[in-house]
Amino acid sequence: MKTLNKINNVNKAKGFTLIELMIVVAIIGILAAVALPAYQTYTEKSRFSEVVLAVGSVKSAMDVCIQVNGGIANCDTAAKIGVDLSDAARGNEVASVAIKATTGDITGTGNDADSSTYIMQPQADGTWDRLTTSTCIANGLC
Repeated sequence: MKTLNKINNVNKAKGFTLIELMIVVAIIGILAAVALPAYQTYTEKSRFSEVVLAVGSVKSAMDVCIQVNGGIANCDTAAKIGVDLSDAARGNEVASVAIKATTGDITGTGNDADSSTYIMQPQADGTWDRLTTSTCIANGLC
């Protein structure tokens, strides 16, 4: 009788069935399908932050110039501010940084597939506005 019980215990299968394994693989696949696009957006945003920083450095120099020289008209070019825009755009993810004469708008352009832009505009009261014409807003990068 003991030998019969031992035989029955040995025949019991241990482990996962094929269906259980397929369910786990399906769940992992669904999680990966959701996580991958979110990760790609995260990496694009982190790369574009280099453009925001490049614009920020020129913005700081323009802030000082506006306070010292008394107005946007006296600080609406790189020469008046005393910055080298090619140095500001030195990052790998920054295509260019430009200042629009007369308004003082600072435009940073990224090296992403859409060449997204980040535009900051100085105001007479000393504040700054991010313009809605910045394409990084529509592209979900800023």
